[in-house]
Amino acid sequence: MSIHWWELIGRGLLIYFFLILLLRATGKRQIGQMSPFDLVLLMVLSNAVQNSMNGGDNSVTAGVILAVTLVAANWIVGRITTSSKTMEQLIEGNPQVLFHNGKVYENVLADAQITRQELIAAVHKAGHADLNAIRAAILENDGTISVIPKQH
Repeated sequence: MSIHWWELIGRGLLIYFFLILLLRATGKRQIGQMSPFDLVLLMVLSNAVQNSMNGGDNSVTAGVILAVTLVAANWIVGRITTSSKTMEQLIEGNPQVLFHNGKVYENVLADAQITRQELIAAVHKAGHADLNAIRAAILENDGTISVIPKQH
């Protein structure tokens, strides 16, 4: 190995948490509703950060150390978010109401980078003709849109 094992772990953790922050800042839509452009971005992004993690060491040992580091970091973050509501909200965010009782929250749509047409498409996918048939639409933490029909 051309660099120390502890440096690989540090680099892997640094990039892991940087990417969490970067993807969190870009919004939920990027995660739950990937377009072909989003997929290309993730592929290029992974290639872009590869050398910053491995420091030029392309050995199998370095790859194993980085893989274990990333999986362990992901497991730890998962445990933290399931045991602490505060950390869950910080890392995963909160659901956002996009539509409720006849009102479309345009500012929330804009912040989430969701168009009105995408909202309507989610309503259609849920089996409803239009916004008048639902009580609410909520952007969940995973980027999906939950549609709550009106009670009849």
